[in-house]
Formats: sequence, C-alpha cells, structure tokens
Amino acid sequence: MSHRSIRKLFQKTGFDFHRHRPEPNKLAWLRALNVQTVLDVGANIGQFAREVRAVLPTAFIYSFEPLKSCFDELSRNMLTDRNFKAYNFALGAANETVTMNKSAYSPSSSILAMSKSHKDLFPQTQNSSQEEIAIKRLDDIAEFDPAKLNREILVKIDTQGFEEKVIRGATKFLKQTKVMIVENSYLPLYEGQALFDGIYQQLKALGFAYHGSLQQKVNPKSGEILFEDSFFVRD
Repeated sequence: MSHRSIRKLFQKTGFDFHRHRPEPNKLAWLRALNVQTVLDVGANIGQFAREVRAVLPTAFIYSFEPLKSCFDELSRNMLTDRNFKAYNFALGAANETVTMNKSAYSPSSSILAMSKSHKDLFPQTQNSSQEEIAIKRLDDIAEFDPAKLNREILVKIDTQGFEEKVIRGATKFLKQTKVMIVENSYLPLYEGQALFDGIYQQLKALGFAYHGSLQQKVNPKSGEILFEDSFFVRD
C-alpha cells in the first residue's frame, strides 16, 4: 500500500500524519569553517556552550561570565567537558571593576542600565539587584594570544548592549578571528548601547563581512525586529 493510501486510511479515522523532517542545527555551518576554538562572551549558564558543543565536539570552548551565581551554574553544567574553561569576569574596553545590574531574568543582566523600552517590552526582567564584577580587555590577557590557540577561531558576544565595548578591547585578537556571532539591537534596550549599524561598521573595519541573521526577536505587538544574532565572517 502506498504512503498516500495509508494516509487516506488514517484520515478517515480522524487522524493524520506527516513525514518527519528534522530541522537542521542552526550552527551546523560552523563545521564547514573548521572552527577549533570558541570564545563564548556572555555565557550566562552555558546555553550557547552546550549548543555549539553539539556541532563542534572537539573544539575548545572558553566561556566568560561575570555574575557569580551564573558562573557557578555554568561550571556545573560543563563539568564533564574536558575541552572547556570558564572565567568569572566580563570582557570590555578597559581593565576595571564596575557594578553590574543583575536582572531577575539573568540573561537580561547588563553592565548598562536597562532602557524604558526594555522594561515596557519585557516587564518580567526589570527587577534587579547590583553586583560588583571585574572587566578585562581580551587583548591584555596573555593566555589569549591567537598564536597560542587552535584555528579557526569563533567569537560569540552576547553581553546585553555591551558588545561595542567588548570589541574595542579585543581588536588585535579579532583580526585573527575567522567568524563572529554578535547579538545586535535595532532598538535601544540598554542605555548607551551601540545599535546594529555601529557594530556593523566596527566589524567591517576589522575585516568582517555580514552574513545575515541567525535568529531574530520581534515585538509581539508590532512585528518590529528588536534584535538579532548576527553572524560575520572574515573576508
């Protein structure tokens, strides 16, 4: 009996079925770039680290997470991963100690103050406390001399509006980087953050070309694109 005949038979009973077409992993294209080293900047509790590990089983992952509770959970989540190392500080444009805004929804935590637009769109994120954290420039950390790391290098930055500062403190390193994934906003969700065009120009000057959006978040009422995970590849 053909697939069509079987389907019609099931439909008569009130049921239907479809062939399962699994969605391709959105990071699978990294395999083609032969990525061997990953810097996960703004790691939270390891969501990206686990996602990228599924497609890059042998790459070494370095994660940066400044909030102590998130860092501890990140470390527990990646405990059995031998090709992983976590750092309990943020990356930025200067070596300093600052106060970070820790949101009740930890992925929305930021060194920058949350804008009114953010609070209106995501009211569940606005309650926050403050925590003192350390910031370091990536270019000043001897361990991250690109010559000491396996190529090719991927840098992912998701720092809730602080992306421009991370890039400014890592310009030498990024010139040796193959691919970047950067959270980019089109609407100011944090006070003083650089928006998409500013980040685009910054990375273009470092030799990267924009290769599109990995995923987008839209305003549920208007459909306006709020932010996206942009990926950039060295020309």
